[in-house]
Amino acid sequence: MWASLFAALALVVPRVALAEDPCRTVTFEGVPFTVCAATAADDVRVWLRDDNGRLIGTPGRLQALMAPGERLVFAMNGGMYAPDRSPVGLYVEKGREDHPIVTGAGEGNFGMLPNGVFCVGDRLRVIESRRFAAERPACRYATQSGPMLVIDGALHPRFIPDSDSTYIRNGVGVSPDGETAWFVISDRPVNFHRLARFFRDELGARDALYLDGSISRLMVPAQGRSDFGWPMGPIVGMVARD
Repeated sequence: MWASLFAALALVVPRVALAEDPCRTVTFEGVPFTVCAATAADDVRVWLRDDNGRLIGTPGRLQALMAPGERLVFAMNGGMYAPDRSPVGLYVEKGREDHPIVTGAGEGNFGMLPNGVFCVGDRLRVIESRRFAAERPACRYATQSGPMLVIDGALHPRFIPDSDSTYIRNGVGVSPDGETAWFVISDRPVNFHRLARFFRDELGARDALYLDGSISRLMVPAQGRSDFGWPMGPIVGMVARD
């Protein structure tokens, strides 16, 4: 049932609201963050492999794979992955589910429940994983990661305000109406608590999801930004048409 629904959704093409450069720097508590905004009308996608089944790995290679008439607006790490760079949780691309959702607790940041799913459908949503598994909302693209940063306006209960575990970190948060998603990377090391508060208190996100840390990187071609880093697994970003 779900496979056929995902396949049908792959044929749905979102209308595109072009944005020349939706990325800006916002300073919060003395720390600069880069925020790239997208709307439900924009072409937001996740990627893992090229048409030949090879892992894409880097935003630069992803940019080179854009179809004629398309350009990459921005791209960043799109969620947790295994040593072979395959997704460790739910992964949906072009309506096809390539990896099932994981709802149990586990090791590392991904297993720090509650974790969640970023879903691109008629709206842009961040949904706690067990709720997602119960509701099974329709997603053209989806990626699971963890932990949740903000859950219905509350910070993750395990975050420590003065934690000294600081890294460059990235995540995604959504507006309450599902019309806007904010893709954020800290431009200096931060702990989970500060990143979560940035989403909630600065951007107004009631739900936000951690995507990665320490290896997080961002590419914004219009700004000439292309952070150095190791090849990654899932990539999330936005495409525009010229």
